[in-house]
Amino acid sequence: MGCDNNCSSCSQNCSDRTAPQDLRESLNQFSSVKKVIGVISGKGGVGKSLVTSALAVTMNRRGKKTAILDADITGPSIPKAFNIHTRAKGNDNGIYPETSETGIDVMSINLLLENETDPVIWRGAMISGTVKQFWTDVIWANEDYMFVDMPPGTGDVALTVFQSIPVDGIIIVTSPQDLVSMIVAKAVKMAQMMNVPILGIVENMSYFMCSECGKKHSIFGDSKIEEIAAEYKTKVLAKLPIDPELASSVDNGTIENFEGDYLSEAAYIIEQELNS
Repeated sequence: MGCDNNCSSCSQNCSDRTAPQDLRESLNQFSSVKKVIGVISGKGGVGKSLVTSALAVTMNRRGKKTAILDADITGPSIPKAFNIHTRAKGNDNGIYPETSETGIDVMSINLLLENETDPVIWRGAMISGTVKQFWTDVIWANEDYMFVDMPPGTGDVALTVFQSIPVDGIIIVTSPQDLVSMIVAKAVKMAQMMNVPILGIVENMSYFMCSECGKKHSIFGDSKIEEIAAEYKTKVLAKLPIDPELASSVDNGTIENFEGDYLSEAAYIIEQELNS
């Protein structure tokens, strides 16, 4: 009753449906975002936020206008990596992201809290709603690449991002451990179910290069990432070493000053994939 035959915006699952429901949210009218890349992992503790930050910095160095939407509402860490501690401001047009020293735009729940150490004790619906607002209410000005740092796993936030934001592709972050195959499989299968292209895999903590003996040491076991990437028909974008200087730069908020180029090739591949 009262059907206008517009199935794309209808929430009813009736027998007359002729088109899939479109749950994507509209971007703020003053925003412009060309490409959106989700950074996801099947479990926590693999360095997803580190990879997100380093990729944004690397792409920024390639002359691209870059942004990070921190969708990890209960465990935000992006502002710390960029030494951003001020609160975001806004007006009737929307909320303005904070901008890092080198021009990377960042929005995170930490930029809206009275104190950045305050815990976010919210239920799933409120967390998902906040992620949507980071897309609809924030003014993202002329962004070439937006990286979405998602919480670990395949729960509410990942589903919200895939359904609400036009994600052009995802990067899966993992580590060289025996359970890596299961971790990657979960992320791959979710992406496939949501029809989101997989740009490739980044293996963090892949090895440690000893400065004294000059040899690579596989601290967490031998890497199996090439075999896993081949199994799921995707690419290995990078294998990041255990680098104390890189870790320290994230902890100290100086990620933009880190001189390593571990993700340069990955940034090139991503750019080629999304603009081919």
